[in-house]
Amino acid sequence: MKPLDAVHVVARTLDEAGVPSPRVDAELLVAHVLGKTRSRLYASDRAMADGELARLGALVERRRAREPLAYVLGEWGFRRLTLAVDRRALVPRPETEVVVERCLLHLRELDAPRVLDVGTGSGAIALAIADEHHGARIVAVDRSEGALALARENLSRVDVNGRVELRHGDLLAGLPGPFDLVVSNPPYVPVAEYDSLQPEIRLYEPYEAVVGDGVWERIARDALVVLPGGGRLVLECGDGQAAAVASGLRSLGYDDVLCTPDLAGRDRVVDARWRGQA
Repeated sequence: MKPLDAVHVVARTLDEAGVPSPRVDAELLVAHVLGKTRSRLYASDRAMADGELARLGALVERRRAREPLAYVLGEWGFRRLTLAVDRRALVPRPETEVVVERCLLHLRELDAPRVLDVGTGSGAIALAIADEHHGARIVAVDRSEGALALARENLSRVDVNGRVELRHGDLLAGLPGPFDLVVSNPPYVPVAEYDSLQPEIRLYEPYEAVVGDGVWERIARDALVVLPGGGRLVLECGDGQAAAVASGLRSLGYDDVLCTPDLAGRDRVVDARWRGQA
């Protein structure tokens, strides 16, 4: 079977299983098995070996069971990085790239900013900031030992000159400041909505990283202790939550509050400045 024939067969199988983007996923799976890019598939005319077909079949079965494509492939692109990903942490998503963009905007005038990444998961935010701001020093904390182990794997992939420190802990508890910026992609799906989530999230991604009511508010309150006047807070939030988060930040004493949309035009990132004690 030639690569493009395999793509057609896999796409049909995934479509029958209800996978949202069967053609794209099929191309990525075949390309992964062959060690090629998606675009190079169309220039390949050789028949796939039996071993390649067997490996492809095993990966397709995992995706057919609605395991996230990123977990099936074992790695995923995030901004300029390629990160190891598995069930120990959330799949890095495009809206979280917007979070990093907002952080870099606030840090651009600082030569050596101190950044705190709360709930680092795979380490995506911390490592992307360190990769793109060569003076930034980041403390990345997570309460999941599994997530931290995955973040350590990713730290070994990225040359950030020792500027990212991984710590085990619960949110901001026991972390000394000051930090110029606090950033978090906290769990924000309400418990009542969990059963309605797509299978890729509900069956595979870590529950404690997905579901949480009011976690952002705990982070925002605790950040007041470690942020100096003028320090920044950047939060990812769920679809439809940005207005409430922005209002809550203002009530806590933050100002210069701004909501930023994701690529689909939905407000998913809220950032604000701590004005400091009066």
